[in-house]
Amino acid sequence: MRFAVLLAVMTFVGAPAFASDPLEGLWRTNQYPNGDSGIIQISQCGGALCGTLVRTFKPTGQEFQSKNLGKQIISETVASGTGTYQGKIYAPGRDLTFNSKLELSGNTLDVFGCKLGVCRSGGTWTRVE
Repeated sequence: MRFAVLLAVMTFVGAPAFASDPLEGLWRTNQYPNGDSGIIQISQCGGALCGTLVRTFKPTGQEFQSKNLGKQIISETVASGTGTYQGKIYAPGRDLTFNSKLELSGNTLDVFGCKLGVCRSGGTWTRVE
């Protein structure tokens, strides 16, 4: 009887909404070696997180249409512990994809590209939204 009541309540109330991952949203990259920067939109992508370059800026702050707009910068990214994520990251300036390690702390994201177990900093991104 209790099960039937619980089932009836769940049918009318519906399933609870799943909370989004803290990494989801818009992130401003640090400046690339050429001085440009971008906005990456991170969202769910299958069972992982992906990040797409949605806006690009010159060092002066002027927005421009980069050839990399729309490219997936972050892929196959999953949480690996409190505030840390692992996956893949594409480096447009090098046209290479690396294993990635991301460390989330409040509204900043430390980004690392890794090859053969050695990780190098890709800078710190700042949450935009």
